[in-house]
Amino acid sequence: MQTVLVIEDNRSIMMVNERVLTKAGYHVLGAADGEQALLVARDNIPDLILLDMMLPKLGGEEVLRSLKQNPATAPIPVIVVTSLSQKNEEKLRDEGAAAFLDKNNLFNNPEFLLQAVGKILAKNKAIAKLPVLT
Repeated sequence: MQTVLVIEDNRSIMMVNERVLTKAGYHVLGAADGEQALLVARDNIPDLILLDMMLPKLGGEEVLRSLKQNPATAPIPVIVVTSLSQKNEEKLRDEGAAAFLDKNNLFNNPEFLLQAVGKILAKNKAIAKLPVLT
């Protein structure tokens, strides 16, 4: 069973995402702020992270940067989830974001979340199977 870490400070959004992902067969971990997110990610090494950008204690950009600087968590794909326009999408991609989801789309269509998660996990699994060339 694949594990998804949902980093979200809004309890309602967290519960909806957790319900959708659990129903689809994923093991879901949660974190409500940036500091907790880094601890949970480091201690559990999830298969994928859904990262809200607007978080207490440490913002989403700082969390993404910290995850990608830590050799233990750097390989974990991170999907940025936000209701804000992503003017800094290119910068976040450069810092390691695998994809972006508009939070508003998640409420209207839970399948949207499952498709994005499935696509990124499948892509990451395919990359992990590539042979190492020397």
